[in-house]
Amino acid sequence: MGFTEYNLLAESTLLNNPEIYMGRILYSGNRNASSWAFRAWLALKEQNIPFREEIVDIRRPQRWQNLEGIGEFSPPAAVPVLDDDGYIIFDSLAIMEYANELGNNDLLPDDIQARAKARAFSAWQHSTFGRVCPCLSFESAFYPDKKSLSDDEKREIEKVYSIWEGTIEQFGGDYLIGNYSLADIMLVPSVVRFSSHHQPDHRWPKTETWFSRLLDRPFVREWLDEASRLEPVYLPGYRNDP
Repeated sequence: MGFTEYNLLAESTLLNNPEIYMGRILYSGNRNASSWAFRAWLALKEQNIPFREEIVDIRRPQRWQNLEGIGEFSPPAAVPVLDDDGYIIFDSLAIMEYANELGNNDLLPDDIQARAKARAFSAWQHSTFGRVCPCLSFESAFYPDKKSLSDDEKREIEKVYSIWEGTIEQFGGDYLIGNYSLADIMLVPSVVRFSSHHQPDHRWPKTETWFSRLLDRPFVREWLDEASRLEPVYLPGYRNDP
């Protein structure tokens, strides 16, 4: 599927909701690989922002040609990109904050310290968080055979679980920083990749509950169900025919 093609679900949604036909387009990516597009898509959905979606196939070898096409109007030549009636916004975090401000502006806490904490977790994810178990890509969560983690890798994940546990306890709400926020949206793909290989247990009860609550949100479930069902995963030595 190239970057000018929609998936069947997106096309059906558009046909049944003509009000979505407008000048706001999110250039997204493969459901089982594009974790950054997942974040931008989720923020728009959670804020009930109408948009049209174009799926950019970022699998090899077509990836390079498709992203070159994106580069004609977006400097990073990557997804996600939001084209809001000709106004180009690139970078997932920028799109998320834009979606928040277009909508109810309730995806960042009112309290200045809580808001700073939410932004800190988002910035960490955006910068160096990928160094935590870099062997576990978002896509690896959908592989039929999961990687066995070393003791060191498990300890890396458990250290993060302890940080999340303490944060949830500190703010005393249903989500990481109290109410559902951009921090939760930013961390969804990491929650998916960690939990698919090393679930939190009784040592992190609040984190365990947060995972369940987060992954059961309707739009999160919609994306993950498509990732599991609609797009086959191709691995060296593994064949998964449609």
